[in-house]
Amino acid sequence: MRAIRRFTVRTVLPAELAALGELVHNLRWSWHPETTDLFAEVDPRLWEQVGHDPVALLGAVDHARLAELAADRRFLRRLADAADDLREYITAPRWYQTLPDAASAIAYFSPEYGIAAALPQYSGGLGILAGDHLKTASDLGVPILAVGLLYRHGYFTQSLSPEGWQLEHYPSLDAGGLPLTLLKEEDGTPVKIRISLPGERVLHAQIWVAQVGRVPLLLLDSDVADNDAAARDVTDRLYGGGTDHRLLQELLLGVGGVRAIRAYCRITGHAEPEVFHTNEGHAGFLGLERIRELTESRLSFDEALEAVRAGTVFTTHTPVPAGIDRFPVDMIERQFGGDNAWPTVPVERILALGAEDQPGRFNMAIMGMRLAQRVNGVSVLHGAVSREMFKSLWPGFDVDEVPIGSITNGVHAPTWVGRELMELAGRELPSLIERARGWEGVQKVPDSDLWDIRGTLRRRLVEGARVRLRKAWRDRGASDAELGWIDDVLDPDVLTIGFARRVPSYKRLTLMLRDAKRLSDLLLDADKPVQIVIAGKAHPADEGGKKLIQQIVKFADRPDVRHRIVFLPDYDMALGQLLVQGCDVWLNNPLRPLEASGTSGMKSALNGGLNLSIRDGWWDEWYDGTNGWAIPTADGVTDPDRRDELEAVALYDLIENEVADRFYDRAGDGLPRRWLEMVKHTLTSLGPKVLAGRMLRDYVVGLYLPAARSARALSADSSAAAKAFAAWRVRVTRAWPGVRVEHVESSGVGDAPEVGAALEIRATVALGDLEPGDILVEAAYGRVGPHDELIHPAYVELRTEGADDDGRAHYVGEVPLDRTGAFGYTVRAVPHHPLAASRAELGLIAVPEEPAGMTNGMLR
Repeated sequence: MRAIRRFTVRTVLPAELAALGELVHNLRWSWHPETTDLFAEVDPRLWEQVGHDPVALLGAVDHARLAELAADRRFLRRLADAADDLREYITAPRWYQTLPDAASAIAYFSPEYGIAAALPQYSGGLGILAGDHLKTASDLGVPILAVGLLYRHGYFTQSLSPEGWQLEHYPSLDAGGLPLTLLKEEDGTPVKIRISLPGERVLHAQIWVAQVGRVPLLLLDSDVADNDAAARDVTDRLYGGGTDHRLLQELLLGVGGVRAIRAYCRITGHAEPEVFHTNEGHAGFLGLERIRELTESRLSFDEALEAVRAGTVFTTHTPVPAGIDRFPVDMIERQFGGDNAWPTVPVERILALGAEDQPGRFNMAIMGMRLAQRVNGVSVLHGAVSREMFKSLWPGFDVDEVPIGSITNGVHAPTWVGRELMELAGRELPSLIERARGWEGVQKVPDSDLWDIRGTLRRRLVEGARVRLRKAWRDRGASDAELGWIDDVLDPDVLTIGFARRVPSYKRLTLMLRDAKRLSDLLLDADKPVQIVIAGKAHPADEGGKKLIQQIVKFADRPDVRHRIVFLPDYDMALGQLLVQGCDVWLNNPLRPLEASGTSGMKSALNGGLNLSIRDGWWDEWYDGTNGWAIPTADGVTDPDRRDELEAVALYDLIENEVADRFYDRAGDGLPRRWLEMVKHTLTSLGPKVLAGRMLRDYVVGLYLPAARSARALSADSSAAAKAFAAWRVRVTRAWPGVRVEHVESSGVGDAPEVGAALEIRATVALGDLEPGDILVEAAYGRVGPHDELIHPAYVELRTEGADDDGRAHYVGEVPLDRTGAFGYTVRAVPHHPLAASRAELGLIAVPEEPAGMTNGMLR
């Protein structure tokens, strides 16, 4: 018989061990090995059985053992020290507390979080990044208050059929068996938030709190008795269900998330957030909820929109339009209109925020950008791709001026770096991770010490891979008698390449199979053998991705190569840690430029691995020619099959002629000196860049603090600035059709302009109903292309020289002729306000109807 309900009965700890519960329920243990050492001491055998899950450990440990520990003075001293260390970590001032006028709190919204394998609420890179963001915020003292959903079945666990086809399983998770605490009112009743749905339905959710070091993570859970069956299932699976289901999840995350924050702050006294960070478009509805709050209290829609935008940061993670959530417009109309409408937030204004080029679709990323004054991509290349992708939102502006910046992702070293390397860094280079300083000291680490640690990490991967591979074959129906060969799978002394990620087609899992004969030769080379460890999940609805996995599995099943290449099912954080620590080389071969950032290669680099990658995402900006290998790309080849063929050949050539050669080039003492030279250079050149501490400092200084200042400025004096800015925006937008650059002329150079001279520009601009202070007039100048287009122009502001009674103003300035060759200029007018974050913020621009004063001479 099957149980109709599953729940966890928690252990009642002896009073002497109360601090153990405190340690278990703060997820700092997931990146603090000294705490997990203490957990292991509770019951070493049981600790291994529960997969290093401390909540499961306390749920299964024998009462007699707890009584024994309660009387063990040595254990109690260690417990007290660990508890004191955690309290000091949580309360002591850190980097953020040294900043003047910092934001009191930052709300961070993400649909998934990869904190630890024991809290399976993630599917891939987006969630792992969010988890690293929270952990780093805790380490740096950044007062983030995070929001997500609690999925009853998580993502999915993966196994393989006998034919190598991906199978999905959705085990039920009991919140009582996770490191979570239910948020309750003072009278002990669970806090619940409500969202009205069409048809007089209501979606209820309770709030679980995961404590990630100093950072509270609020997880909303719709599996409550107040809901009907459909509403209870809203938080059933991560990225599960159809469009209706996805909309409800995103409503709960965005609208419900803001309401959860308000409840949490009311009950705990936590500071209300000044800044709201939307991690991808899934949580975009949070901006609508904040507009509703403000319009129900004191502001008009336009005023509330400005106040909300000022304090909102939006991060986009996708380089392809297909990766963006879109909903049918009529679905949004049903949710926010009719009997379910918010009286102060007209549904037509909501629809306008998500409108895109394709009629009838509501675009969550576009709404996120329109609701945020600050937008960023997650690598320099991705920022450029995003500006191109979304340039239609700012018509008339050059793509370089589209107000989407970039902050390149980073990784949380204590989570991902092997303990042996962390301890070596702690002994030899104490400022390395904590302060991101002293990386040049890596050069002084003895080669033998570094190589010994690399061998230890590789051996650990080989042993772990054999355990997982044996289980995978048993799940596929094999008997133990058939699996003796697994004892010899992989070799701890062989060059080990790792490939692990989600399996959409653009990541090209099977590019390595392009020439199966050549791959086999590389794997089985008698003198320079290579072994490859592969992991990855395809989305349950992605049949193409599943076929790619099956192709890899079928190749890896071949008796002649199965000791050199393995596919390990059920890629999760624990397996990810094994892989990035144990592999010598990290392979990444997506179709450029479809990888927004990627972080697994960063983790490998911090563990002394070398990247072998297409120049996409973060690798495009930080590859320096000697800190790894760049796989040449056939960017100009339009035939996908031909492109794959060319890039696969380049991959094989690199592995055979450069990677393997260098790995097996040994000195008299057996050390690969040239390889270790590359490892040290990789650590020195990439170490300080790939740390999440660098990433979060960039967010704080470049986005969070400016957003907090803007939000404060607009909310001061009963939102006087928000009201004025909104009125200005409405006035300028209505009057802009009357703004024209009517006349431009130049003087100051002869028929043969020479570099170093200056061109005097005069322009007459019709202001329409605007004042000179409402606009900025600039000369754009620089190199011109074959069609007189300015290429990456520079700008100089023109001075107001006077205004006529007929609404025309005159401007003057100088353009430096600072380059030789084809040179050109034009003049433009854009709206100007001190509270605008960029010239392109309103998406309005006026330029001459015909190119005026263009100089197409060759400067000498």
